[in-house]
Amino acid sequence: MAGESPDNISKTSLNKNILIERIKKGDNKAAEILYRCHIGYLTAVCYRYIGKTEDAKDILQDCFIKILTSIKQFEYKGEDALRSWMTRIVVNECLSFIRKNKSQEILVSYDIPGVPIKDDVHLDDSDIDTLTPEEIQSLIIKLPTGYRTVLTLFLLEGKSHKEIGELLGIAATSSASQYHRAKIMLAYMIKEKIKDKFK
Repeated sequence: MAGESPDNISKTSLNKNILIERIKKGDNKAAEILYRCHIGYLTAVCYRYIGKTEDAKDILQDCFIKILTSIKQFEYKGEDALRSWMTRIVVNECLSFIRKNKSQEILVSYDIPGVPIKDDVHLDDSDIDTLTPEEIQSLIIKLPTGYRTVLTLFLLEGKSHKEIGELLGIAATSSASQYHRAKIMLAYMIKEKIKDKFK
């Protein structure tokens, strides 16, 4: 592969191990390809925590700078390991931002006007299948910061409430309470979205 022009590298034929090695040597073209390959997924990860905001754009920019400056210490062990490593950087940066700027919103339970907290709202698989992943993600983004963060960490990152409490600086019982309310609120929002979709 020595001597191959970076311009000949395509996303479909790219050997990621070679790509990483080129980035470590300062190859800007390789860094651009890494960015294009993963920015869509990493943006979705960031939106889960921060929402579609200008803050999210700034965080993603900082994340990619951190990825490129830390990649010399990264040992490539496959695409899954690469994505997991980059995702961890994005999640950590999002949580750091939330702790610094949204701490009050985590400590206090905020509800959405017009969205009641009712324990009698239940979802089944057919409800979930009615909406696209993008539609469900758009509803999760609308949850209050604390609810959205706890729900994402518990459901998608597999963290326990004890671990979430340590990450966010809240009690494990507070994490569990916010997760419970987030599930109820999201279920209601999904039901309403389905009604609107099939009017």
